[in-house]
Amino acid sequence: MPKNDKRPIIKLKSTGGTGYTYVTRKNKTNTRERLELSKYDPVLRKHVTFKEER
Repeated sequence: MPKNDKRPIIKLKSTGGTGYTYVTRKNKTNTRERLELSKYDPVLRKHVTFKEER
């Protein structure tokens, strides 16, 4: 993959303190700020906020 990729791979880390992560892609051109998504954390067995890691 080129270094200046428009859709880089990012990690979403759980704010629940479990260390669980999701891996996804985001469009740098349209979404400049860091992603925050509510997703399922299987360690806690509930939905929590996942924040983008750099």
